[in-house]
Amino acid sequence: MTETIENLRDFNYYQLSKAVNNTIVLAEYIWIDGSGESLRSKTKVYQTQIKTLEDLEWWTYDGSSTDQAVTRFSEIYLKPVRVIKDPFRGDPHILVLCETYLPDKKTPARYNFRWIANQIMEKAKDHKPWFGIEQEYFLLKRTGTTHLWPLGWPTGGFPYTQGRYYCSIGERNNFGRALAEAHLRACLNAGIKIAGLNAEVAPSQWEFQIGIAEGIEIGDHMWLARYILERIGEEFGIDINYDPKPILGDWNGSGAHCNYSTLTTRSEGGYRYIVDKLMPILKENHLEMIKLYGQKNELRLTGRHETGKYDQFTWGDGSRGCSVRVPIITKEQGQGYFEDRRPAANIDPYLVSAALVDVTCLNGEHLKQLNSIFEDSLKPLGQQIFQQQKEQFQQQNQ
Repeated sequence: MTETIENLRDFNYYQLSKAVNNTIVLAEYIWIDGSGESLRSKTKVYQTQIKTLEDLEWWTYDGSSTDQAVTRFSEIYLKPVRVIKDPFRGDPHILVLCETYLPDKKTPARYNFRWIANQIMEKAKDHKPWFGIEQEYFLLKRTGTTHLWPLGWPTGGFPYTQGRYYCSIGERNNFGRALAEAHLRACLNAGIKIAGLNAEVAPSQWEFQIGIAEGIEIGDHMWLARYILERIGEEFGIDINYDPKPILGDWNGSGAHCNYSTLTTRSEGGYRYIVDKLMPILKENHLEMIKLYGQKNELRLTGRHETGKYDQFTWGDGSRGCSVRVPIITKEQGQGYFEDRRPAANIDPYLVSAALVDVTCLNGEHLKQLNSIFEDSLKPLGQQIFQQQKEQFQQQNQ
C-alpha cells in the first residue's frame, strides 16, 4: 500500500481474563438504522452463557438518534434474529443481528424489511432458493474531516486508467489487500458464509462474495459481513463506500450482483426453464423490481462499464453487458443458476432476494407490497410517523 495507515488500533490489547470469559458474554446488538444503508451497534453484558437465540433479550435504543423515531416517542425495540461468533472479542462473545420494532413490538421500524422477506422465503421454501451475492465496494481515505478519496489515488487526482487493477497483484496495482484479507479471515472466524474475494476493475475497488445461502440467510449473512467490514475499516482508518457510482467518469461503479437458483433451475431442463420462463417474467417486472435495487442506481446502469441500461431489461449467455447473465456453465450443463447484474452495491439484500423469489416462485404477489413498504421508508420522518408512534404508545399504556 502506498499510503500510511492511520488510526490502526488493536481492540484486543486489553485481553479479557479467563475468569471473565468463563462467566460473561458480551453481545454486540446490530441493527439497520434510518438511512437504510448504515448499521449501528451497542454492547450488552450478560452474566451467563448464551447457548441459543432464545437466551437473548429484546433490547431498546434511542430511535430519535438513528432517524427512526421522534424524541418524544423515541424507544425502538431490538429483536435478536441471528447470532454468530464475535471475531473481534473472540469466544464466547457474540454478534447479534436484530430486527427493529416500534413500542408495540409488532410494527416494523423504518427500514426493517427482514420481516416481509422472511414471510416470502417461508412461502417459497419448497423451491429452495439459493443465493450468492457479489458485494463490491470502494476503500476511501479522508483528506480532511469531510472529504474522501479512493485509497492509492493521487490526492484530488486520478490514477492510471482501468485495465490493470482487476484481480491484480503488485504495489502499483493493488490498494487495500491487507484490509480485504483481514475481512475474509474475520468472516470465516465468525462463521459467515463467505465464498471469496478479489480486487475489482477500478483501483481501490474490492469485492467479497456471500453464499451459497438459502432463503433469509443471504440477507442476514450479508449485513453481518458488512458490519465486520466496517469494523475492520475503523482499525485501518479506511471508509467503506457502497455508492453505486462514487467516482463519475470512466470508472466502474459498484454493484451487488445476485446469483440465484431454485430447485427447478438446478434440475434437468433448468437452463430452458431459465430462458423460456424466468427471463420473460423478469422482463415483465423489470421496472418494478429495479426500484428495489439500490438508490442512485441509474448513475451506474448506463449500458457501459459492464452494465445494462437502467430502464431496459436484457439478458445473454455469458454476457456482462446485460441485465442478467446466464453463465456458460449453466448452458453447457443444461441446469444451474443465473446472475442478476442489476442490483447496486448499496442494496438492502432482504429486498432484492425477496423480490427475486416473489417474482420467480410466487407469481409476484408481494412485489407491490415490497415497493410500498420501501417507498414509505423513503419518506421524511415527520408528523405521520409521530402520530403513529403516539397512538401506539397510548395503546400500550391503556
